Amino acid sequence: MMRESIESFAKQFEYEPVIENQEKWGKAEKFLLCGMGGSHLQGDILQMLAPTLNFLVYSDYGLPKNIEKDRLIIISSYSGNTEETVSAFQEATEKGFPLVVISVGGKLIELAKEHQVSYVQIPDTGIQPRSALGYTLRALLKLTGEENLLKEVGILAQKLLPASFEHEGEELAKKFLEKIPVIYSSRSNEPIAYNWKIKLNESAKIPSFYNVFPELNHNEMTGFDVIDSTKDLSGKLVLLLLKDANDDLRIQKRMEILESLYREKGVQVEVKELQGESIGERIFSSLLLADWTAWHVAKLYGTEPEQVPMIEEFKKRIAK
Repeated sequence: MMRESIESFAKQFEYEPVIENQEKWGKAEKFLLCGMGGSHLQGDILQMLAPTLNFLVYSDYGLPKNIEKDRLIIISSYSGNTEETVSAFQEATEKGFPLVVISVGGKLIELAKEHQVSYVQIPDTGIQPRSALGYTLRALLKLTGEENLLKEVGILAQKLLPASFEHEGEELAKKFLEKIPVIYSSRSNEPIAYNWKIKLNESAKIPSFYNVFPELNHNEMTGFDVIDSTKDLSGKLVLLLLKDANDDLRIQKRMEILESLYREKGVQVEVKELQGESIGERIFSSLLLADWTAWHVAKLYGTEPEQVPMIEEFKKRIAK
């Protein structure tokens, strides 16, 4: 299933979202997306695509303190049953916030219908939330009124060729074998680095971490100041640098210098340049490469790339 979802990912950008309970819908200028895990990733991407939009992402129980009453609350849960997100719906309803739901179904769609709240019910194709980013992004663009961006990302249905990234992902997976990947990017590309990390966590079932420039130059990089007594620790890591020709030139310089320093210390460094004519193409080309890399890492380790049994077991225990 995971392989098929990667191969067909570009088709998600053909999806035309519909706002149900349209008569309850009121346009807003300020937004807060409440979502956990794969259900807030579209919000992170939207912040890259529309940096001037007054848009926040919140991942916790309930709502943040001191949130303005005219801010539209977007409740996003792929399953519709996420505990933290359901609590956000309940608090928003109790306090009279304007709100809308994005989900494939579950309790949140039931609550939206019960309370006559507007909602977008995205297609339930059986894939994991992290694999449904095309659907959820288009739903979010519709709800935030970003019609031009909705058209722009729609072009990705033809521009993206998922299968073309598999060989590169397979080769990178071999370099990650028996290593812990650490993903670095600029602050502006943080959602991409974070997506790489979670795809390796959830699909490959391996530890993976990420950080961003320039902050990591003030702390994390000193952990790679390798000496004989720590070289075994550093030897377990592989650094993936996500470079972008559109990054601030000062950030590009920092990446080049850090790459040289790490290599001098014997740290394994791999580099991937973001490719594409538009920001959307650069984002999703990199994420497709991440998908294939994680899928092939899973095959090398013999792990199952689709399901997330540890998360499901955790949910069962916390529900007791």
